[in-house]
Amino acid sequence: MNLTLRRPHHHGQRHIWDVIVHKTVDFVRANTVFCIALLLAAVTSCIIPPDAQYLEYPDLKTLTCLFCTLAVICALRNIRFFTILARRIVMLTGNSRAAILALVYITFLGSMLIANDMALLTFLPLGYFVLSTTGKEKYMAFTFVMQNIAANLGGMLTPFGNPQNLYLFSHFQIPTGEFMSIMAVPFAVAILLITLCCLIFVRREELTLEKQEEKKLPPMRTAFYLVLFAYAILIVFRTVPYWTGLIIIPICLLFADRDALKKVDYGLLGTFVCFFVFAGNMSRMESVRALFSALLEKNTLLVSTFSCQFISNVPSAILLSQFTENYRELLWGVNIGGAGTMIASLASLITFREYTQHNPGGTGRYMKVFSALNFGFLGILTAVCLFLR
Repeated sequence: MNLTLRRPHHHGQRHIWDVIVHKTVDFVRANTVFCIALLLAAVTSCIIPPDAQYLEYPDLKTLTCLFCTLAVICALRNIRFFTILARRIVMLTGNSRAAILALVYITFLGSMLIANDMALLTFLPLGYFVLSTTGKEKYMAFTFVMQNIAANLGGMLTPFGNPQNLYLFSHFQIPTGEFMSIMAVPFAVAILLITLCCLIFVRREELTLEKQEEKKLPPMRTAFYLVLFAYAILIVFRTVPYWTGLIIIPICLLFADRDALKKVDYGLLGTFVCFFVFAGNMSRMESVRALFSALLEKNTLLVSTFSCQFISNVPSAILLSQFTENYRELLWGVNIGGAGTMIASLASLITFREYTQHNPGGTGRYMKVFSALNFGFLGILTAVCLFLR
């Protein structure tokens, strides 16, 4: 009689558990802000149990504007619209200083049109390509940091440039002209500082960029997507009803580019929903309301800027808007507050991830450059806004 002892399947079970843990860790790393927002919403929901008022928390206009803008931007990215346009501009430069200025300006202007995180995801790879193919890797950390600062600060002028702007523009029903006039001076100072930094820290060295054959933009699709983008902007500016965007834009993209709808950053939309729940619950706690109202009454600018350094600019905008009507200083604070610490803006985390993928051994140097420039910008812009109060 042949007896065979079977070993328990502990090894197989451990393997499955390891896979689950790794996938969970990867998901949290890739969606850190969403996970934090979800946790905050869950914790505050234990204090303020779900009821009918929860339906009033989400700002449907903000979510719709964000979805429509992101969807059209994804379609434009799929035909390499921004990359081709930016590369052609950089090709016109003949030295390292002009090339880096072009890269930073493109990111700065791009954030005004396609939001800061999308601008970085589009133009950081272009920056790496330009510097690595021309032997100018020594400027890599500086260029990435300046592109990050440009993305955070470039979007401050327009309501759709940053997610927090889109929310505050809708929440307080700020007139477009007033919004842009509020942000005009910090915006101009940011341009001046960015230009000075590039002129001071980058030498004028000869640079030759190899010409490569690249696909031409499809004329009809490009024109069609630009029309959709203009329509999304009209929705942001309240020229057409926001709900029409949920019908027209998805239907058009279903036929023109279904993949664009799949690539929309639904994690960002989910993050907004979670922060709406968190902020709504916090506003219903009397002790919290009294504390934040008192702090914001003393100095909305400093409180909102300081808040961004610890909980990022988007949640700061959503949370603090529940306790103050001083949207002028709140706008300043959550925009300039994107500079500073690594977690002050989601854009900073995107830049850090992109840099470490290309330069895994350069983390220390990057953090030194990042901290020096970001806190320098934060200090100067805060002083300017305090003077404007």
